[in-house]
Amino acid sequence: MPSPWHSSLDPAQLASSLHAWHADHPDQRLLALLAEADREQLPNLQTACLHQGIELAGGVFPRLISNQGFVDHGVMLLPCPGGSQNALLRIHTGQDPAQTAQHMSERITQMLAAWPADQGKPTLFMIFDGMLPDIGSILDALYLQLADQVFYGGVNAGSAQFQPIPCLFDQYQSMMHGVLCLLLPATANPVINHGYPAPEHTLTATATAGNRIFQIDWRPAFDAYQQIVKQQFGAELNRDNFYTFGVHFPLGIMLANQQLLIRVPVALEDDGSVFCVGEVPENAVLMMVQAPPVPGDDCVQQVLGTLQQRHGSLQGKNLLSFYCAGRSQHFGPAALEEIHGLIRHSQAASVTGALTLGEIGSPHEWGYPLFHNACITASVWMDA
Repeated sequence: MPSPWHSSLDPAQLASSLHAWHADHPDQRLLALLAEADREQLPNLQTACLHQGIELAGGVFPRLISNQGFVDHGVMLLPCPGGSQNALLRIHTGQDPAQTAQHMSERITQMLAAWPADQGKPTLFMIFDGMLPDIGSILDALYLQLADQVFYGGVNAGSAQFQPIPCLFDQYQSMMHGVLCLLLPATANPVINHGYPAPEHTLTATATAGNRIFQIDWRPAFDAYQQIVKQQFGAELNRDNFYTFGVHFPLGIMLANQQLLIRVPVALEDDGSVFCVGEVPENAVLMMVQAPPVPGDDCVQQVLGTLQQRHGSLQGKNLLSFYCAGRSQHFGPAALEEIHGLIRHSQAASVTGALTLGEIGSPHEWGYPLFHNACITASVWMDA
């Protein structure tokens, strides 16, 4: 089976590489991870796939990941394993999450009916528009519909500036406010980890709506957040430096099972509310988390260790990995150490992926789908 490859969006190069690949693999479809800097050239990719009769699906991401590290331009093309399916669905803003989940479930159930029985339980891998405010609630409602018929994983596509853009596409169209649902083999079930320590001091999100926090401990959210950052870490936070500062002081949501979900504040609204990547439930127990100053090796080792427990040696395999854009912003150039660590410790043939605006997965193979920030994910795409 062919390995993922990186391509420019030059029409001639695309036509040549796609023709050569499609001639040998006429029944396969492609998953495309497109760099945000080249999103205006998406029609070149769509046109090339239409001319070749190739089924295409994918998303726009801030940056791409390859064996060389972070890549700012071009597109990663991943041949999908046999039997895989996909559906690009529009989500109407303001629609109840239960209605969205019902719509998704109906389409996914149709896909499951066509899934080859000899391939076992599939992975439902979802790529959401990162600007949707209620992805966590959609996942909750979707699990009530599908339960353990699938493994769950996914990421958010979109702009590094958290501005609305058409970030999901197939060979015919591109859209915002949607989700791409892919049925893939079980090996695509991602391992996910952030490795951030949980502090002892807790707060309460006393007024929220979706991914906006209006009050923390009954005080205006920004005022409370600003004061806590200064008290705990001695840092001066203001409106001008909020975007670049928030990634260094994310908020954690403590769940009943003592799992810590990270929420990265990315914008300050005019009314003083704090906009996070991912929902924050009202009355959630919050923690002010200080991200480690340097990445270290622990998070990568934990991700790869769990992946090896599930699939054995990773040597010579192709890995699909996604890396939180907020985590990258926090660590800066040192984030490359974790990408290189994935390649070095796994001895994989390739590591392909992208920076994301949120990650979906569970710490347990059979677990409940949760929406995360600040994580590294990895899965086995296919053998090299």
